[in-house]
Amino acid sequence: MIASPAYMRTSLIAVVGPTASGKSARAIQLAQERTGEVISVDSRQVYRTLDIGTEKLSTAEMQGVPHHLIDIREPEDTYSAGDFVSDATRLIADIQARGKTPILAGGTHFYFDALLYGLPHSERDPVIRAELEELATSELFAKILAADPRRAAMLDPHNRRRLVRAAEIIALHGQVPERNRTEPAYDIEWVVIDPPKEELRPRIEMRLAQALARGLVEEVRTTRERLGDDRLTELGLEYRIVGEYLRGERTEESLLPALTVKHWHYAREQKRWLKKLLA
Repeated sequence: MIASPAYMRTSLIAVVGPTASGKSARAIQLAQERTGEVISVDSRQVYRTLDIGTEKLSTAEMQGVPHHLIDIREPEDTYSAGDFVSDATRLIADIQARGKTPILAGGTHFYFDALLYGLPHSERDPVIRAELEELATSELFAKILAADPRRAAMLDPHNRRRLVRAAEIIALHGQVPERNRTEPAYDIEWVVIDPPKEELRPRIEMRLAQALARGLVEEVRTTRERLGDDRLTELGLEYRIVGEYLRGERTEESLLPALTVKHWHYAREQKRWLKKLLA
């Protein structure tokens, strides 16, 4: 589905959809048709060595189409929505200056929102932050959920770094402020891929089974040895759940069912964002 009444005015193409919906293949097809380059909108594909768990395309799968914002950080580093906005803004201008079409594709919808509408700005308070750092991750999420359910719904309850920042902003303002822009920064041609549940859920399970067969557990094992459990937990569902197996907290047989259920829940959150987008 292409949702844009102004094809000739469009500055960007954005390919969006839930996990395993086929965004990457569609973006490549559009890049070939429209002389474009792909900008990845994925908060984890920026990290080197996280290949299987983040479903990175191989060079062959990219079919000669340039892809940006993949493998630009070490996994010890952090990459924020602000970093993405800065990098994507620069890349959009560069791609357009070369007479090509920027095509944004990915499932990190918070990054799309940040690029189009800006990030909520807030000062920092080292005293408040130090107090929040003393709380358990579950306590941080509970605090945010009680004060600002809207913001809590957008957060990974296991990503401690983002939870601390959100809780700090809430402590200062009562809730996370709304963004400061009501009109999007770019004209966008939205290409929305939203398969029905009976089609999407089997795709999710098949993709995860393939990831396990390709060596997901070993990739997570290596990542855990390199980064430790706290950082591993921040890197997303695959790394967190396989990390539980590596720590003896679940069986190997439970991996595929658990991953499938968690990814389906995530896909439903993505579908809700798409519904709001098209409202």
